[in-house]
Amino acid sequence: MSNKCATKGADPEPMLGTEPFEDTVQRLREAFKSGRTRPAAFREEQLEALGRFLREKQELLYEALAQDLQKSPLNSDISEIILCQNEVDLALKNLKTWMKDKPASNNLLTKLDSAFTRKEPLGLVLIIAPWNYPVNLTLVPLIGAIAAGNCVILKPPEISKRIEKVLTEVLPQYLDQSCFAVVPGGPEESQKMLQHKFDHIFFTGSARVGKIVMAAAAKHLTPVTLELGGKNPCYVDDNCDPQTVANRLAWFRYFNTGQTCVAPDYVLCSQEMQERLVPALQNAITRFYGDDPRSSPDLGRIISQRHFKRLHELLSCGRVVIGGQSDEDDLYIAPTVLVDVQETEQVMQEEVFGPILPLMTVRSLDEAIDFINRQEKALALYVFSNDSKVVNQVLDQTSSGNFGGNDGFLYMTLPSLPFGGVGKSGMGRYHGKFSFDTFSNHRACLLAPSGLEKLNEVRYPPYSYQAQKFLRWAMRSHSCTLL
Repeated sequence: MSNKCATKGADPEPMLGTEPFEDTVQRLREAFKSGRTRPAAFREEQLEALGRFLREKQELLYEALAQDLQKSPLNSDISEIILCQNEVDLALKNLKTWMKDKPASNNLLTKLDSAFTRKEPLGLVLIIAPWNYPVNLTLVPLIGAIAAGNCVILKPPEISKRIEKVLTEVLPQYLDQSCFAVVPGGPEESQKMLQHKFDHIFFTGSARVGKIVMAAAAKHLTPVTLELGGKNPCYVDDNCDPQTVANRLAWFRYFNTGQTCVAPDYVLCSQEMQERLVPALQNAITRFYGDDPRSSPDLGRIISQRHFKRLHELLSCGRVVIGGQSDEDDLYIAPTVLVDVQETEQVMQEEVFGPILPLMTVRSLDEAIDFINRQEKALALYVFSNDSKVVNQVLDQTSSGNFGGNDGFLYMTLPSLPFGGVGKSGMGRYHGKFSFDTFSNHRACLLAPSGLEKLNEVRYPPYSYQAQKFLRWAMRSHSCTLL
């Protein structure tokens, strides 16, 4: 039940995040073993409480996001709070359906048996969240874990200090503290947590840290979901309107100050398209953020000085044709476009994760596809063209976790689509029912009648010629039909 409804006079639960990790892990394991999280009613109660948290603490979340990332209320709504509320609503609407056993077809040997898949909770789950969308990327996995009936330890992002404080101090007031814990802290705390055995670890962050998480999980053979990143290509065909492309590119590249794992990381286009695209990008940036983007309420700031210094070094790559202004004291970098960029330069060797867009020229679509396929598989890939054959050729001849044709990352707003990476950009999928499935064990079940043993004698040796013939026939796929 919600902490608000705790029995009067009962000893208060310990403040989450203040007790040793060992005690927290043990306490939540015992809660899971008790079966408390399994009933649909409990899951619904916790999801409803999470929805109340989002509604009742909306202003507090606005304030924290503004302090951490200088996000506007609208940005906070469309990229964080509304997406979380949509996930809560979807889970509540479909939970009982998701939980139902899924019947399976039988062959002749199991004709009288009941075959089905049962979705059961995994147990104790660890969720480690990043700083760039600290509400969305903390709570959306949590929603899936709750819906699937697990106990959860949440590790909010320490770099987003105000959001970490809200999630650590306020969120637990809405959830059953015997089943859910929020543990603040930095890398040292994360490393200590990773020493413990979990039933699933869900991590969102860099590939470098993802390797550390996966290595720690391997010691316990713990399954992982890794939502990582990488360099997301964007091919712009000659056959398209440059201003339309520029509008969409600028919005998705500079949204959240470019600190988005699925943002287009670089553009491949012909020299002719580059000459048309650059002024169109300048036009879009000016319309979106004004003549002085620094004063725009819709352009945030870099999260920390360390990240600012890394991005500032990238400004020396290629040639700046738009933007390039910066102020370390304000953690400000203007929306920037680079041209004459070489593949060997730093800006093409690491994920940008900031408001800098490099443009590289290619001579043909085939050359662009070859370039994309030489790189690690990306979390997202984008293509712009008026010719559907071009879009489909890129889709067919490349691989990525997600794909956008003539648009950016709006697919992330659809819980009907799975989200995740492939190869170095990650493993596993979530959002909507995919989150429920990620945090569930899909248990294969076959229930046979205890009697009717006479019918089973054909299975047992020694085998007559007729029995051998029957068994081979009964096992073939033509007999796999439902009763």
